[in-house]
Order: sequence, then structure tokens, then C-alpha cells
Amino acid sequence: MRKFELIAPCYFGTESVLKREIIDLGYDVTEVSDGRVTFLGDEEALCRANVFLRTAKRILIKIGSFQAESFEELFQGTRGLPWEEYIPRDGKFWVAKASSVKSRLYSVSDIQSVMKKAMVERLKDVYHTGWFEESGESFPVRVFLMKDQVTVGLDSTGEPLHKRGYRKLASKAPIAENLAAALILMTPWKGDRILVDPFCGSGTIPIEAAMMAAGMAPGRNRSFTAWNWSHIIPKKDWQDVLEEAEEMIDLSVETDIQGYDIDEDMIAISRENARLAGVDKLIHFQRRGIEQLSHSKKYGFLITNPPYGQRLQDKESMQTLYRMIGEKYRSLDDWSMYLITAYEQAQRDIGRKADKNRKIYNGMIKTYYYQFLGPKPPKKNERKASFT
Repeated sequence: MRKFELIAPCYFGTESVLKREIIDLGYDVTEVSDGRVTFLGDEEALCRANVFLRTAKRILIKIGSFQAESFEELFQGTRGLPWEEYIPRDGKFWVAKASSVKSRLYSVSDIQSVMKKAMVERLKDVYHTGWFEESGESFPVRVFLMKDQVTVGLDSTGEPLHKRGYRKLASKAPIAENLAAALILMTPWKGDRILVDPFCGSGTIPIEAAMMAAGMAPGRNRSFTAWNWSHIIPKKDWQDVLEEAEEMIDLSVETDIQGYDIDEDMIAISRENARLAGVDKLIHFQRRGIEQLSHSKKYGFLITNPPYGQRLQDKESMQTLYRMIGEKYRSLDDWSMYLITAYEQAQRDIGRKADKNRKIYNGMIKTYYYQFLGPKPPKKNERKASFT
């Protein structure tokens, strides 16, 4: 059994949610920094993290870290890492992505080139060869430079984890599946509570919620780069984890999850995506504009990603839209609303200051996750007593 230091990158602002997910899986978190969480685990942990984590972007095996203020130091530091423990003689290896923040080395292409040369030199000495065909399995490398500290990781995931496999069709500005999951996990919503997304687009938020309610692992229907790293991770570990994921699914749960959109085409797309995810029977999608938003029950949740008004021609309509959101929210009985947007005047136009507000970077867009908290419902035994 090998012990790894594993790195899980995530959206800036969602680190605490990812940390909680990792702890709930049973692993020890060693570091939380901007945009990533580091934890300890073995081969099975790597498989489980890829299959079960809802809010991570990918899972990296940390190869090492070192200080580098020059390209010579970057070369020597990279060459000093134990690449032969991971990359076989026929492995295909490259620096897939490099990022640099507040560091003297900032040219991404140069960082990638220097590191590739250093890896080649190291492996040439180990394998006693001057040429690598790189005809075998893929071993993509990712590197972060922060204040001249270089952190190097081997990407076990491949296609990013937000690609669950169900969203074959999307809206013009879809929210990523792992960000949608993070938004839900930042709320006290549980599968037996009401959830409505009045701007559902291609259905991502309702689908992610339904998957949570049904205990459905987000990575159960996709592949991973490390699936073929049999010299590092036994195939049996993957098979055991996937069997565990299948055993956890419970599609008999009762849910009240709804997705609305003003565009009939988006509703059709949402239904198809939900079908592909296997949760279509747990969600009710309906063509309905925000002005038609209503619900007869108490203590529900609005969790939504409305238009931001990023385009100039949209800005004038934002005030009207957000005023309508506020009006319809106030008409609901003791509900909570969780709304992510880059629209700066959201609180003013909604007509209420959010109880909580979290800054989240959705790609390069700075957004705010406004949290308008309704009262907690009475506990079940209290509700029973009120009817006796």
C-alpha cells in the first residue's frame, strides 16, 4: 500500500466545502490554500476521491515541491523529483498546465518547456536511454508557482471532474457541475427538502441536487487517466470503488426538486440531461418565467444562477429582473434563497441585504453567492406534536 499526498483543486471560494467532503470520505486534510485542498491517502483514496468528490476539479498526486527563482533552479528542482516512481519507460509525459502567481518565473510556455527537459534528463539517467517513444499511457503533469514556491502534481483525472458524463447538451452560459454542487453544499438543503431553480438553463443545479438525494456518486459513469496506471493503482481498487458507488444509489427517495426556465428548448435539454444522469424521475422541469414563480409549501430553497448582465445590451434589463426575483422571493412562505451572480446591484434591486455573502471566482468572473436565510422549519417531532 502506497501513501500519497493528494491535491484537489477547486473554485476559489469553495475550499471549505471541498475540505468537508474530503473529511467526510475519511481522509486527513493537511493543507487548505486558495483554490486547492491537500490531503493524505492511499491508492483506494485516489480512486474514491475521483469518483465521490462533487466539488473538486481534479485529483493530483503531489510529486514534490521546491523553491525556484530562476529557470536553472526550476530545472534542477524538477530533475530532483522521483519521476521514475510514477512514469514507466514508455509513458507519455508532458506539463499539461502551469500557473504562476506572485513569482519571478511567470512565462507559462517557458516553465512547461524547462520542466519537460528536466523530466527527460532524469528519466534518461534512470532508464539508460537517450530517446523516449512515449507510446504508452498518459502522465500529464500540472504545476503551481506561488511566491516562487513550486508545487508539482501528476494528474490522475484527465478530463476535469465537472464532466460527469450526463450533460450532452448545455445552455449558452452553463454553470459547471462541480460549482453547482458546491453551491448546494453551502446550504442546509437536504434531499427531503424543497428545492427550486427558477433559472435552470440546462438543469445542472436540479440534477446535482437529485444526484445528492439519491446518493449517486458524480464520477461513477466516466473514465480517469489513472485507470490505466496499473503499476501505481491496482484495477481491483477501481472496481471496488465503483461497486461501492453503485451500492449507495437509492432511486426510491421522495424529492421535491423543480427546475424552471422561460425557454422551452432549455426545458427539453434539462429533461434529456436528467434522463442521462438517471435522475429524471426525481425532478420536475417546467417552462415558467420568474414572474410565475410560486409554491404552496413552506421552508423551501431557491438555489439559482440567474443572468449576470455581462453583455452591454443586457444591463438595462437586469434591474427589472432582480426586482422581480426579490418580489417573488418575498411572496414565498418562510423560504431561503441562495443566488450566485456577478451583477453588482443584486442586493439593492432584490430589496434586501443578504444575510451572508461569499465571493467565488467562476472562471475569471468574480461572482457573489448571496445567501438570504429563511427561518428553520420545526423539527419533525415538534411538527407531529402540533397536529395532535
